[in-house]
Amino acid sequence: MKISKDQLYSSKILKSGALLAETKILLANWDASITVVENLDRFERDNILGKASRSRVKDILEIFRQRYLTDGQVIGGLAALIKNRYPADSLDRILFFHAAKADLFMHDFVTEFLKNRYEAGNQDVSVKDAESWIRKKIEQGRTRGPWSEETIIKSAQGLMSALRDYGILQGIKNKHLASIYLPVGAFSYIAFYLNRLQPSGKRLIEAPEWHLFFLNPEAVEHLFMEAHQLHLLSYQAAGSVIRIAFPSDTIEEYVHVILERAP
Repeated sequence: MKISKDQLYSSKILKSGALLAETKILLANWDASITVVENLDRFERDNILGKASRSRVKDILEIFRQRYLTDGQVIGGLAALIKNRYPADSLDRILFFHAAKADLFMHDFVTEFLKNRYEAGNQDVSVKDAESWIRKKIEQGRTRGPWSEETIIKSAQGLMSALRDYGILQGIKNKHLASIYLPVGAFSYIAFYLNRLQPSGKRLIEAPEWHLFFLNPEAVEHLFMEAHQLHLLSYQAAGSVIRIAFPSDTIEEYVHVILERAP
């Protein structure tokens, strides 16, 4: 089967990483009264990140754009979360979700390789494991041409480092899978986002994006019931028929619901 261009992996992880601190600074200083371009120009002109290299600032802003600015609704919701001092453990899960959605390389490593490790009860993950996974994907034609050995090694290192910062992995030198907890507020945000793309209740429960947090359908269903009890959404199941409804139409509106009702 021929692989389309949007299914190919990029080594942009070399220039990105998690960028949690930088992302939170940009979100905290986001000005909703001006355009996206004007915000990005202001961030670069004022060097709001305090970086010595202008090229590094450009790289960070481009990654920020790719992760959080391709969907016009996302930035308003994220800015509201950070300006209302939303708990870091929940916010970091949401930022990881968007980063993985924007980077198929990171997404597939977690949902395929790490998820299988988790289900097998194997907690240890090494850079060599990541390198082997990358080489297999190169052999399968999942990259834009062959990668050099240096690119493979540095991409594996960058991937592992980013996932450690996001809390998916733990450890400095020797890494292992973290015990991932997805708070109900963060879960509800992600469910709302996915529901906009796929409104089917059954498919929403079985969405592959939940594998980013090592969740099976039973765990997802439990979280939906918890969110229902907190009036974050309406969840009704009758046999194979599942209806999920949300009290808001936009991400920013729903973020305010989460801020009011989630613990």
